[in-house]
Amino acid sequence: MENERVAEPVTRKKRILIFIVAYNAEKTIQEVLRRIPASLQQYDTEVLIIDDASRDRTFERGEEARRKGELPFKLTVLFNPVNQGYGGNQKIGFHYAIQQGFDAVALVHGDGQYAPECLPELLQPLLNGEADAVFGSRMLTPGGARHGGMPLYKFVGNKILTTYQNFMLRAQLSEFHSGYRLYSVPALAKLPFHLNSNVFHFDTEIIIQFLFAGLRIKELPIPTYYGDEICHVDGMKYAWDVAKATFVARAQSWGIFYDRKYDVRGEHGHRLSDAAKLGFDSAPARVLKSIASGAKVLDMSPPPHYLGQALHQAGALVDSLGPASPADRRHLNRHITAAIFGDHELPPLDGYDTVAMLDVIGLHPHPETLVDRLRHAARRGINTRFIVNAGNVGFVVLRLAHLFGQFNYGKRGILDYRVGRLFTYRSLRRLFEQAGFEVLEEAGVPAPFPLAFGDNAGSRALLALNRLLIRLWRGAFSYQIYMVVKPLPSLHYLLAEAASQSEQRAEAGAKKSA
Repeated sequence: MENERVAEPVTRKKRILIFIVAYNAEKTIQEVLRRIPASLQQYDTEVLIIDDASRDRTFERGEEARRKGELPFKLTVLFNPVNQGYGGNQKIGFHYAIQQGFDAVALVHGDGQYAPECLPELLQPLLNGEADAVFGSRMLTPGGARHGGMPLYKFVGNKILTTYQNFMLRAQLSEFHSGYRLYSVPALAKLPFHLNSNVFHFDTEIIIQFLFAGLRIKELPIPTYYGDEICHVDGMKYAWDVAKATFVARAQSWGIFYDRKYDVRGEHGHRLSDAAKLGFDSAPARVLKSIASGAKVLDMSPPPHYLGQALHQAGALVDSLGPASPADRRHLNRHITAAIFGDHELPPLDGYDTVAMLDVIGLHPHPETLVDRLRHAARRGINTRFIVNAGNVGFVVLRLAHLFGQFNYGKRGILDYRVGRLFTYRSLRRLFEQAGFEVLEEAGVPAPFPLAFGDNAGSRALLALNRLLIRLWRGAFSYQIYMVVKPLPSLHYLLAEAASQSEQRAEAGAKKSA
């Protein structure tokens, strides 16, 4: 109909939560509330105060403002019956923001140190989709922090810690230690911030999570104000906690430590894929180098079969065992459906020149059972060699970690959380010898520095140093144990050979006698 008008779509207002953390802030809390700009009414805005078990009348002052309706926004005032700490209080507020479906949450301190007047400007990058977090920085304006009253020792400490953290985390923030922060609530919902500390370095840990998750952080300048508020932070303990958290987070990407709170992007921190191991001294690279063109190879390593594909390209005839990707099906000869991790009989292995079993022995829950199955499957293949590797539990880094009470399973490395058995040179050798194999070669493999630090001159130099140290003391400096074994003739084979030879010799003797 001509006069009928099409209804325009209703645009939902952005939902904003102004979250005020408060502790013993009865003198300042109402003034902080009055300073929140009325222009935020253009959004669906709520102010949340969480009093963290203050010993003064902070809650009553906030509740008084709520009853009088002094704000043009909805005001919610909560009281923690037990003090949760600065970080713990944030966890509760962020959980509230996620639970209530807000789009953004702005963290404001109840002591008035951070200017609420800056909220509209700080919110814009979040609401425009330009950032996942916005930090108000006191360091972006040259001299601003000191002119605003920041004590010299705090200024110097901030600079030192920030420089260290930028270096370790490969970041470029002007400061890590501003408490004026605004977050996208959907971004917060992706992070395990509930695992973070309940104390002041919660702020450092959540930055690390944002960085590791690849989320966008934007900094904007804010004025610095230091009044007569009481500082509840132990500076030396805070510095130590920050430095430790930063080191542990970075070391996680090196495979040294593991902490679930920083596991926010799967295999985060590894700058190269596993296939890149073929480009430097590693167990896969050694296998590739040792197999001649035309050799028949079975790749029993877990998928993806990047080693099998490389061997195929080098001219070997390669089969794979277990699940196969589309790339495997295009590039490898054939795929054998059989379970390594189980009790099922393996297919005959006597027709292969080499069986590559990288990253299998350590991950198997019952390696003795596995090597018995291998021996049975290769009962006639006395010329088939098996190439295996395993993490060296005696590696010097693990020894030092043990010295300080650390034994952390993680997603990669020697202490992969899937690991079924840990090995030294002696225990791995004994495993195969007792199953009827002969050890042809054993060697140490250096740590995969290029995976942790990138393939560059520095990581190559570390590889060379590690190889030298392995020559001096392989039990302590081998990251992995590399071993080549072959099955010895079985009793069944020896008995059959003895019977055959006896028959032949008896026939020959009978002919001579005749």
